[in-house]
Amino acid sequence: MGSFRRDASYLASMERVKAITRERFELDEDMPLMVTEVACASPGCPPLETVVVFWTTPDTRHQFKVFKPLDQVDEDDVPFRWMKPALVVPEGYGCDCC
Repeated sequence: MGSFRRDASYLASMERVKAITRERFELDEDMPLMVTEVACASPGCPPLETVVVFWTTPDTRHQFKVFKPLDQVDEDDVPFRWMKPALVVPEGYGCDCC
């Protein structure tokens, strides 16, 4: 499950990753966007990873993961804009984050 840590540095990191994502994918401020850091206990999984989810329409959800803690994510970790169609989550796909 996601972390419930809400200190100033966590919130600043979350806002930074949101800003990078909005700029990269040309998302308006009113488009829903979620950034969260989650713990992973599965074998071979990093202890903390960052999940980014955004919607371009009510029925079109895009998602990607960065296998780093939130405070270590930078612009180079966000997929290229041209990959946006590949980030669409197929209807009926289940995930642990949203």
